[in-house]
Amino acid sequence: MRAIVTRLALAALLVASAVPAQTPREWSLGPTGRGGAQWSERQGRLIYRGGATVGWALVKDAPLRDGFVQVRFRSIGGREDRAGGVIWRWRDPGNYYVARAHALAGNVLAFKAVNGRRDDLAPDGGATDFEIRGVKARDWRTLRVDFAGAEFRVSLDGRRLFTVRDGALAGPGAVGCWSKADSVTEFERFEYGAT
Repeated sequence: MRAIVTRLALAALLVASAVPAQTPREWSLGPTGRGGAQWSERQGRLIYRGGATVGWALVKDAPLRDGFVQVRFRSIGGREDRAGGVIWRWRDPGNYYVARAHALAGNVLAFKAVNGRRDDLAPDGGATDFEIRGVKARDWRTLRVDFAGAEFRVSLDGRRLFTVRDGALAGPGAVGCWSKADSVTEFERFEYGAT
């Protein structure tokens, strides 16, 4: 019975993809941890230039329980980190979900922060690695998460990588972009929608 419910949830996610996407009108920008996040906007792009343990950019007034969030991003620089990602079900700086791609490590991970504690979410099948050989540092990638209930499907460049399940943050929350540490990351074509 669980497999049927899971297939139905995934089918609902596919239908959700047909829902018209929205783009942000206004961002709420900030840091978590030490330092101050350095965010700027230029030519329709949101740019993170390090400065904080974690930097976040949230869409104001867009609480979603179930839906999707996606962004096109590219790594410009960073010695320690070259990461970019998406946030969903954000409640506050200590409670949210993230899927992030790391250009230096060549992997995509999903994790949750609950009461300020970060825990990786174990993927159900699929691969967390993506090809970094032959990919230039400034190549654009598109990261997407479809979320319904406790099931989250993570895709990179239109290819499903893995699904994770977690019920810690079940209610609605904000969506947005995420980066960290000394990453220099550009974001564009941020879209989200409810199911």
